[in-house]
Amino acid sequence: MLKGLGGLGDMAKMMKAAQEMQGKIAQLQEDMAHIMVEGEAGAGLVKATATAKGELKALNIDPSIFSSDDKEMVEDLILAAVKDAQAKATERAAEEMQKLTDGLGLPPGMKMPF
Repeated sequence: MLKGLGGLGDMAKMMKAAQEMQGKIAQLQEDMAHIMVEGEAGAGLVKATATAKGELKALNIDPSIFSSDDKEMVEDLILAAVKDAQAKATERAAEEMQKLTDGLGLPPGMKMPF
């Protein structure tokens, strides 16, 4: 008489699992703001620190590189360090998401919402 209702329990489990995953993703996004990565350029003469979300937090420049003749080189090193930090932030975010989704059986390379 109510044979079709047996699947509703499975659907409820799936919905609960989806809600739990949504909560974990929200927590991970919040945690990403506190995970720091450091990019560098010029053998460490310029260092940029960013969150795993890619927000630049600090820039450290060795004073030995300051010379009016080297202005363009310094600018290039700063840009390279910032780009390195952003690339590491993206990589770290992907690693953290992979940890979260490993047990879900999702296809490799499936992008999650960030």
